[in-house]
Amino acid sequence: MSAYEESIDLARVAAQAAADKLAEEVIGLDVSEQLAITDIFLVASGTSERQVSGIVDGIEEELLKQRRRKPLRREGERDARWVLLDYGDIVVHVQHAEDRAFYALERLWRDAPVVDLQIDSREPGSEGTGEASA
Repeated sequence: MSAYEESIDLARVAAQAAADKLAEEVIGLDVSEQLAITDIFLVASGTSERQVSGIVDGIEEELLKQRRRKPLRREGERDARWVLLDYGDIVVHVQHAEDRAFYALERLWRDAPVVDLQIDSREPGSEGTGEASA
């Protein structure tokens, strides 16, 4: 059994929000076969504690705005090195790039299928213009 469509939808909204805040290496892992507690791990990284906090805030804002969802639990925000947002259906891990390389969640969950997040690669600040930047 793979992740539910609602979980995939939440992951896509969160992934786009992370990408809009210039998160690096945004990936979704379908862990529904391995874990009973969640369907998808979304992993993203930032290059500084400030960027990690900004990515987390952006994800929270978009999921509340677009899907009326608040995290059930939020951990790690004080240090902003690895922040976890638990939405039940999805668990979002936003890590500092150094911590991400050290903990290597993708390697730990390498048997989990990758979710197609369909991230729009538009340039920051070009939302809604419909024009290519010059």
